[in-house]
Amino acid sequence: MSDDLIIAGKRFKSRLILGTGRYRTMEEMVQALDASGTEMVTVAIRRLDLDDPAKKTILDYIDWTRYNILPNTAGCRTAEEALFVARLGREVTRTDFVKLEVIPDARYLFPDPVGTLEAAKQLIAEGFIVLPYIHADPVLAMKLEQAGCATVMPLGSAIGSGQGIHTKEEIRIIIEQARIPVVVDAGLAVPSDAASALEMGAQAVLVNTAIAQAKDPALMAEAFKHGVEAGRKAYQAGRIAVRTQAIASSPTSDVPQPAPARS
Repeated sequence: MSDDLIIAGKRFKSRLILGTGRYRTMEEMVQALDASGTEMVTVAIRRLDLDDPAKKTILDYIDWTRYNILPNTAGCRTAEEALFVARLGREVTRTDFVKLEVIPDARYLFPDPVGTLEAAKQLIAEGFIVLPYIHADPVLAMKLEQAGCATVMPLGSAIGSGQGIHTKEEIRIIIEQARIPVVVDAGLAVPSDAASALEMGAQAVLVNTAIAQAKDPALMAEAFKHGVEAGRKAYQAGRIAVRTQAIASSPTSDVPQPAPARS
């Protein structure tokens, strides 16, 4: 049976989305994308140098026939900035998909819930397929789904922090309530973080810094690939219940008893 990730009617075999920032070289980025098995990669439109058509950008290193480009509005501090960059991204990448980020806080990089919802509503009205990055806020996630977003993307912890998933309880509630894919984004550090997200029922994860800044990005990308696959299979298999007492894994009744010692 097919177990594809479906976002706005588009099917993906891989549940691992990769970012393209912070790689030491373009060659390392290309190798990591290949090793990860990803089918969707994010590109920060605001950080592209589009003034010189002859100058190569990240987009020139990505195989557009192999990967779906997901332009994002990283670096935008207001809804107005995000709208402008999203429209520019649509022109540059020729896709209606957009990862929406509205982040006014330069220190902790937490997303603005009000600006995100405002921008999402406008972009949806303009025909965009919106994947919003948010704090792990179940109420906001529900409002964004009701507005017509294609996914919600709650953070595990602060962007690039490598702290893992600190918001598990909130993400569980979002997953329980959502009727659209939940993609855990930000803070993941190791493949076990990705596995944990998928085990909870998240549909996918987005990873950037943990791979880009690893000593061996391609090897870490491959490890994340397997972590995602393991987490998804564990979710489908169904974990055992958590108990407060131990249960013997071997039988405790009808067990042959040793013969009594001779006197």
